[in-house]
Amino acid sequence: MEMGKMDTMDAKMQSNIETSSVHSPDFSYEDGDLSGQKGSTRGDVLDMSRMGKKQELQSEARLTVIDHWVSEFAPKSVEKPLSYIVGWLALLGWVTGCPSAAQLTSTLVQGLILLKDENANVAMLWQTTLFIMLFLIIAVAFNIFLAGKLPLAEGIFLIVHIFGYFAFLIVLWTMSDHAPASQVFGTFTDGGGWGNVGLSCLVGITTPLWCFLGPDAGAHMSEELKDAGRVLPSAMVWATFFNGLLGLTMIITLCFCIGSIDDVLESTTGIPIIQVLYNSTGSYSATVVMTTVLIVLSMVGTITVIAATSRQMWAFARDKGLPFSSYIEYVRPGMDIPLNAIIVTLGVSLLITCLNFGSDVALNAIISLSNAALIFSYMASIGCIRLKRFRNEPLLPRRWSLGKFGAPINDAALAFLAVGFVMSFFPISPLPAPADMNWAIVILVFVIAAAVVNYMVSARRHYVAPVALVKEQ
Repeated sequence: MEMGKMDTMDAKMQSNIETSSVHSPDFSYEDGDLSGQKGSTRGDVLDMSRMGKKQELQSEARLTVIDHWVSEFAPKSVEKPLSYIVGWLALLGWVTGCPSAAQLTSTLVQGLILLKDENANVAMLWQTTLFIMLFLIIAVAFNIFLAGKLPLAEGIFLIVHIFGYFAFLIVLWTMSDHAPASQVFGTFTDGGGWGNVGLSCLVGITTPLWCFLGPDAGAHMSEELKDAGRVLPSAMVWATFFNGLLGLTMIITLCFCIGSIDDVLESTTGIPIIQVLYNSTGSYSATVVMTTVLIVLSMVGTITVIAATSRQMWAFARDKGLPFSSYIEYVRPGMDIPLNAIIVTLGVSLLITCLNFGSDVALNAIISLSNAALIFSYMASIGCIRLKRFRNEPLLPRRWSLGKFGAPINDAALAFLAVGFVMSFFPISPLPAPADMNWAIVILVFVIAAAVVNYMVSARRHYVAPVALVKEQ
């Protein structure tokens, strides 16, 4: 999202605009004229106008996906095919994230049941699959029938999140047995059996990294925000900063209060945090209440992932990047939500989830793609920006910027993402059996190859690179 500080855009964008009429954009907005826009600020209207698009969803702003930034910043020779492939991978990462989020909610519910009755028959594959499907349907129903309440709900659950955080912190510190600081900060284990603690740590980074992926979610909802060009990037940065800070303190707390790691990992609940809460409180009731908070927050996360994914799909379809784009991009009269895109998101998510009926290996392999696909899209987007900086080429005008810190932050991000991308393909332990192998690399290569073939065969004639609609202000 960081766009640097320049006063003008590359001349190639202007020449592309003059020959483009794919979406028949109306650039007739006069200074201060917001006619036809849904509550937009002047900045929002100018942003949408520059991008060659008009507001279609509720509220206002500029809805962008990662393929847009790749298209605007990539070298001219590859801007269209590269933005197409990145658009596919970004969408792949988000779509596979939907059953992943629902799976987390499902395992928490199952773990809570098993806490009360360790012999309960709720953990079979078909039962887990139905739980995932149930939470996906609930999340989609919320996005369709209560879409207007989503900002209010997220505001309420933000408060729940903050107060819940301090409640967990207080309970763990006051009611748990504590490990000595020398053990917490000085003991390292090679739980994966890699023979090297450092490598084991890097392999394990994929799980916490998953929690930090998706900061671009706000960008996919930006057409439903007010003054998004200024407010959104600031919110993304500060949300990541504060969540990282809170997450670090909670991880340190858990390390002090977790007790025997082997006992927690072998818990009949299958969910270590539930066992840690029960060991700390010694109370089923307290554990149920605290785990319910986690379930509610996880469910809200699933709702948000569905919302962001459907907007990503809708925006990519608007650029003719998907099969049946005309259906997916259609917004029904009187509705301020991309209903068709939401329905397709649900359908694809349910199809992915059905793999779990036969084996959880296939489902986990596809879900593991979420990390790799999203990281690749981030690297491509940031890499294109960094290349323009390196060449001293003009970037975009902006209303929010990282200023002089932009370039070093780009470099640090690329270095970190490169490590995360490679580690996304490692199995949990060395020399795994086929059933335990991480097949994400195979599926990712297949998807990239399929996208390239589809682009060469047909998409290059239909896909509209977002830069083709950009208008210099």
